[in-house]
Amino acid sequence: MTAAASKVWLAGIDGCPGGWLVILIEPDGDACEIAFHREIADALRMPQQPAVIAIDMPIGLPERGGIGGRAAENAIRPLLGARQSSVFSVPPRAAVEAETYADACVRAFAASDPPRKVSKQLFNIAPKIRALDAVLRNDASLRDRCYEVHPELAFWRLNGERALTQPKKIKSRPHPAGLAQRRAILAAAGVPAAVLDAVPPGTAQPDDLLDAAACAAIARRIHRGSAQPFPDPPPKDAYGLPMAIWA
Repeated sequence: MTAAASKVWLAGIDGCPGGWLVILIEPDGDACEIAFHREIADALRMPQQPAVIAIDMPIGLPERGGIGGRAAENAIRPLLGARQSSVFSVPPRAAVEAETYADACVRAFAASDPPRKVSKQLFNIAPKIRALDAVLRNDASLRDRCYEVHPELAFWRLNGERALTQPKKIKSRPHPAGLAQRRAILAAAGVPAAVLDAVPPGTAQPDDLLDAAACAAIARRIHRGSAQPFPDPPPKDAYGLPMAIWA
């Protein structure tokens, strides 16, 4: 599958161990491409120049933290039922910029109301958040095309605004029923079979493929003007980056 630069492409990107999984689809039709990149700059600066890039990674960092993270996390958790634990609280920018977990917790404690530390899960993806933040703050053309997406909110939207009943993993292992549920929802939403049947490239896993596909499905909604930001309107961080999750 070779992408033509003249086509309109939409991208779904999932941050996964060792890199970034990219799925390219058309606004309509079954043409697609799947790629794996080690660096987010390479994933974002694809020759296909997607009109919309929907990415599963926080965009926009607050200067001060609050209960439950940003307004974005607090807006979507009530919609997700048992899946709301997958929504990590994004801490203040200073904490995300810390190099060690201990320092991140000290910084978060000092810049949060009420004072609170950083979750280990969030700290583990902090290098990816920093890398994405650096690219977007320095590239206005990308900033205007990138949208934050959360896979479970995406599945909620694609599932008729119903939270999923099955987790995708149990005790860090793939949960076949949860993966099958997500695959069926994506197929019904028009994600190409070539995407859903693909072997994940690089170090990506089957659940990463489904998450990237869910992001791509939301990229279609954004392109069509039928997506909604949570919260609406999106607040912006100190660098002008919107802090909202789209679905």
